[in-house]
Amino acid sequence: MSDVSAVSALAARQSEFSFSVVQRLTETCSPSNSRVDANGGEFLGRTGTITTPHGAIQTPAFIAVGTKATVKAVLPESISDLGAQAVLANAYHLYLQPGPEILDAAGGLGAFMNWSGPTFTDSGGFQVMSLGSGFKKVIDMKHVDTSGPDDAVAPGKERLAHIDDDGVWFKSHLNGDRHRFSPEISMQVQHQIGADIMFAFDELTTLQNSRAYQEESLERTRLWALRCLAEHASLTSSRVGKPYQALFGVIQGAQYEDLRRKACQDLGAMPFDGYGIGGALEKENLGTIVRWCNEELPEDKPRHLLGISEPDDIFTAIENGADTFDCVSPTRVARNSAFYTPSGRFNLSGARYKTDFGPLQDGCDCYTCLNYSRAYIHHLFKAKEMVSATLISIHNERFVVKMVDDARLAIDSGEFFEFKAETLGRYYS
Repeated sequence: MSDVSAVSALAARQSEFSFSVVQRLTETCSPSNSRVDANGGEFLGRTGTITTPHGAIQTPAFIAVGTKATVKAVLPESISDLGAQAVLANAYHLYLQPGPEILDAAGGLGAFMNWSGPTFTDSGGFQVMSLGSGFKKVIDMKHVDTSGPDDAVAPGKERLAHIDDDGVWFKSHLNGDRHRFSPEISMQVQHQIGADIMFAFDELTTLQNSRAYQEESLERTRLWALRCLAEHASLTSSRVGKPYQALFGVIQGAQYEDLRRKACQDLGAMPFDGYGIGGALEKENLGTIVRWCNEELPEDKPRHLLGISEPDDIFTAIENGADTFDCVSPTRVARNSAFYTPSGRFNLSGARYKTDFGPLQDGCDCYTCLNYSRAYIHHLFKAKEMVSATLISIHNERFVVKMVDDARLAIDSGEFFEFKAETLGRYYS
């Protein structure tokens, strides 16, 4: 099939994925001029519905992270029971293990992991850069410091990833084998994994990169986006009988307003099904950067904010127009015995919980809180029993999912700002 025919076929298939706005925050809550001024601009929050071949997602929504086709320590059935609407897996990790061809043969990500709802995959760009630079899972996104080299590597580590205009060579963090990712390969991998929503391959930058490198990287990501779209069109037309997979473009530009807006204008003019807001986001400027992007992006396309889960960040993202977001934090902190409550995050390893026979959170409707005590889970953690991570993870995921669900209901009911003030006032008190 010719490139023109493939693009035409893609346009016809795109109707299998849709997004519609239900309510706008400015219409239901009528923010005052002083509140708008304090925000730095109009509130762009909304509720909506994303429709995929495997079901609908009511937005705003928190997407549970199942990096390797599993939410760590939690059964897919439990993720469904706690109210998560969709799961996000990682293309980099699944490419390395077990391999995308295995998921394709299994019928796709959802069938492979026994999850019947909508699924996402990211492009693998974050892991290629972060693991390739020796930073493992955490990169400093809190402090702007462009004094160092653009190709910085974590102390004592070697660079495992090398970027050129065509793609990235990288070494596996598992065994050191050398691999190649390009926009075309990322699309091929993600089509085989079979998620309902995929992300275009992009270059992730950090707050430590120079302005000059940010500009160079932004152009590289723009050109890669065009190549992703072309390969996506070709694969969609050739993989007959497969459910349509939506493709989101990824917005970079770090802390620079002009670069963020340019990226949104460039990718917003391309036929993506939605957009991911990624890259370096200073916490103190998160809302401003999200608003810059959403002022430019098409209003009739969903926007996903990559990698946040702290309550204050979630509310800031929602009111500035983010529809979905994901983060590994709820299960990661659970494995270190930390659990969320409306009054803040606490560590269950503390001695005071040894004889505390109450639930992790009074009034919580999750499986853990309905059946187990803090004392029992404290014992499991101290005894190094794996089920402690399972029980705390179930609660933490439910806590974040419900908080976002309640924020969505508060937009619809006109009580968002009151709900935000009450929730954050108690959590950070």
